[in-house]
Amino acid sequence: MMRLISGLAVASVLLCSTGFGAERPNIILILADDMGPGEPSHMGGLVPTPALDRMAKEGMRFSDAHTTSSVCTPTRYGILTGRYNWRSRLKGGVLVNPSSQALMDPKRVNLGTFLQQQGYHTGMVGKWHLGADWQLLDKPPEGKGTTGKSYDKDSWRVDYSKPFKNGPVDVGFNEAFFILSSLDMPPYLYLRNNKSLSIPTETKGWKHNEYNDYKRLGAGAADFDAHTVLADFARESRDYIKRQAADKEKPFFLYVPLTSPHTPCTPGKKFKGKFPQYSLYADLVAETDWVVEEILAEVVASGIDDNTMVIYTSDNGFAPYVKIPKMLEAGYKPNGDWRGSKATIYEGGHRVPFLVRWPGKVKPGTVSDVTVCTTDFFATFAEVLGTADAIPDNAAEDSFSFLKSLNGSKDAIRPSTIHHSISGTFAIRKGDWKLILDKGAGGGWSKSKTSAKLVQLYNLADDPGETKNLEESNPEKVQELVKELGQAFRNGRTTPGPKQSNEGWPFRHKSLAKQFPELAE
Repeated sequence: MMRLISGLAVASVLLCSTGFGAERPNIILILADDMGPGEPSHMGGLVPTPALDRMAKEGMRFSDAHTTSSVCTPTRYGILTGRYNWRSRLKGGVLVNPSSQALMDPKRVNLGTFLQQQGYHTGMVGKWHLGADWQLLDKPPEGKGTTGKSYDKDSWRVDYSKPFKNGPVDVGFNEAFFILSSLDMPPYLYLRNNKSLSIPTETKGWKHNEYNDYKRLGAGAADFDAHTVLADFARESRDYIKRQAADKEKPFFLYVPLTSPHTPCTPGKKFKGKFPQYSLYADLVAETDWVVEEILAEVVASGIDDNTMVIYTSDNGFAPYVKIPKMLEAGYKPNGDWRGSKATIYEGGHRVPFLVRWPGKVKPGTVSDVTVCTTDFFATFAEVLGTADAIPDNAAEDSFSFLKSLNGSKDAIRPSTIHHSISGTFAIRKGDWKLILDKGAGGGWSKSKTSAKLVQLYNLADDPGETKNLEESNPEKVQELVKELGQAFRNGRTTPGPKQSNEGWPFRHKSLAKQFPELAE
């Protein structure tokens, strides 16, 4: 009830003062894969990103934006559910095998289904990476899946001639064109709605070099070319926008999770070699920006620019296994000055670019220092529509609306933000204070010196590089943050509302659970 009242109050103020919610805007959410906050050129990146620069110039940039996790599957889950990923069965890592059980529960109201209920047409183009429930063969075809890797064998056990369940069209999207996981994970083929567009006949993968950290051999379609994936996603996105823009009575939501600039570095012909002084990675960053340019161009061409909100962010920070020595020598700081990188619990793992362009609603060229998280889209879109009261008690449990921030408010919207690493390490941030419950980076490939202590406490205002552990001198602050984290576990939510349940106890660090009973099951 508290959440309902506060949501309605904020919505009524904004409707009266700004015109927010006067129309049901089209919404386009573009999600980069492994792009750090320092990579757009308006943030000092070496590769020109004119489309992202345009979004920053014509909209709002959030300087303190975060993901729930420092790796991809969990972040995607949080975006679509408005719920921290560790509340699901996935307590660490990502989905790798092609037949991994679908992570999205079709019985739960998520962002897509909620918008459908509000009269939206919903589409998805890009990288899914949330699993699907396939029909399986008894064994791989003769001579296939013989590398000894589980994902290879598993990719050949899927029956690609049969439809699958609990993919995008079963969990909130009217239509979808996508690949199942990352571009370096089999199967290497396109899917549309609930079917494969091709039957794999070849074993595909990547050469292990400075641009492709994982070769991951597995089932692939003969007509699938990784070098054209971004162009294919751009074409499909433009086609969707054009078709839906023609329906003046029905707004749309388009979710575009890209495969880039995640490895493998396979830029298209138009971009390969564009930056010979740097690397193929630079070419891929440029092509990623081009996809955004194509989407913005179609929004304008279709005559819906004034009533379309476009958002750009990333699923986690830059991945350090991409070898870019020439770029680093030239001063490239993909994660800015923040410590850590993809997969770690440090800021470089979960800080991301975050841009919102909405002509006539969001003041051009503005910057917000308000802390936002990728779980917050659900509540924000509901607030925009004036339908926050329609969110069920067991949905969007960790989603806070940043609509008032788009209107220029500097007030905090979240009581705290909880982060999660690839190994399941937790951190909680409240104001300037950040508590990490692990003695290192929480996994990943970061080369930064790790802490020898299980409890790390940093003041990000004074120490943005997370170098000075203040745990011993601030025991009260440690206890305060531990208590808030424990409440988040036990309540099943961080927003106001009735208690909800998690799929298993989230905290798995036994020694710390003994030290802090609030975190014990």
